[in-house]
Amino acid sequence: MQQGILTINAGSSSIKFALFPLAHPIAAVAEVSGQIDGIGAEDTKLVAKNRAGKLIAEESLGQVNHDQAFDALLKWFTASHQDWEIVAVGHRVVHGGEHYSKPIVVTPHVLTRLTSYFPLAPLHQPHNVAGILALQALLPNVAQVACFDTAFHRSQPDVAQIFGLPRSITAEGVRRYGFHGLSYEYIARALPQHSRRADGRVVVAHLGNGASMAAMVNRKCVATTLGFSTIDGLVMGTRVGNLDPGVILHLMETKGLSVKDMTKMLYKESGLLGVSGISQDMRTLLSSDKPEAEEAVNLFCYRIARELGSLTAAAGGIDALVFTGGIGEHAAEVRRRVCIQSEWLGIRVNPEANARHDLNIAAGTSSVDVLVIPTNEEWMMAHHAQTLLAL
Repeated sequence: MQQGILTINAGSSSIKFALFPLAHPIAAVAEVSGQIDGIGAEDTKLVAKNRAGKLIAEESLGQVNHDQAFDALLKWFTASHQDWEIVAVGHRVVHGGEHYSKPIVVTPHVLTRLTSYFPLAPLHQPHNVAGILALQALLPNVAQVACFDTAFHRSQPDVAQIFGLPRSITAEGVRRYGFHGLSYEYIARALPQHSRRADGRVVVAHLGNGASMAAMVNRKCVATTLGFSTIDGLVMGTRVGNLDPGVILHLMETKGLSVKDMTKMLYKESGLLGVSGISQDMRTLLSSDKPEAEEAVNLFCYRIARELGSLTAAAGGIDALVFTGGIGEHAAEVRRRVCIQSEWLGIRVNPEANARHDLNIAAGTSSVDVLVIPTNEEWMMAHHAQTLLAL
C-alpha cells in the first residue's frame, strides 16, 4: 500500500487537490493533481492529471455543493487509486490572524479560532474551513493540517503592518496581513538553488488572477502589497487593487451602493476585467488589438513597476527580482514591460531568454538577478504536513 499526503485548496466554486507520495524528501511533482470546478452550478466537473500531465479523469458531477464535491473526490480517488492510503491532509487556509505564524494540526480549538476569522476573509475563510470539516468527516482518523497564507508575512516589522487608524480599531486585528504566503515561502526555499543572492534583497512578483508582490531580506518578508484584505495592492483579474478609500465613500454616498454592492464591484467586477470590459484573462488581453485591452495591460504592468520601487525601498535595495504565478511564469510580454519600466533599478532583461521563459532572464549588463521560478504551493502544504506530523 502506497502512502500519500493529500493537499486541498478549497475556494468558493472550486476545489484544487494534489496527492504526493510519502517520501523523504517529498517529490516536487504530485502523483495526481486536479480540480473540481463549477461547484453550485448546473454542471460541476472533476478533472485530474497524472504526474506526467496526462489527463486521467474528466467527469461531470451534476449540480453539487462543497460536501458533495468532496465526497465525489474521495470516491473517485478510492476507485482509481485502490493501492493508495491517505495519511495526512494539508489545507490551504487563507487567514491565520495574529495567532498563527506557522502550520498547525487542526483541533476543535483551532477550528473555533479559524471560524472566528471569517470576518477577516469572508470570501475565502468559510470555504477553507468547510474543506477541513468535510475531510474530517470523510477521513476521521487522518490528521488535518492548516497551512496559512498569512503566516509567511508575520515576519514583517510592526511599522509595515499597522494602519493609520485609531488604536481601538487596530487592537481588534485590523492590520496588514499579506497573502499568497505559501507561494512566497516556496520561492524562498527554492532561491538558493538559482541565485547566489538568495539571502540578499529580493522582490518576488506572484502574478496571476490574484496578484501580489513581496520584499524579502534573508528570505524573510519585510513588506508586501496585499494588506488587510485580498483586494489591496496590484490590479488583479477581477479585483481592484490599491484604491483611495474616498472612492468607496463617494460611490456609497452618490450611488446608494450597499456594502454588498461594493464588495461585488471591488472583488468581482474590477481589475483587468473592469478596466478592459473584455476579459480578466491576460492571454486574451495580450492577443487583443482593442485599446481597452492595451490600457488594462499597461495599468497592470505600471502598478507592478510602481510597487517594485516601493518594495525596493522597504528592503533597502534590490539584488534579485523573481517572477512567479501563472502570468509571471508565462507572460513574457508582461515581464518585458515591467523590466523596461524598472531599468532605473539596474534591471536589464535578455529578450531571447525572456521569450523562451528561461529560468534566468537577466541580461549580462543587469546588476540585478532576474528569475522566472514556477511556484508550488501544493508541495509546500505537503511538506508542512509531513514535517509537522513527523511522517
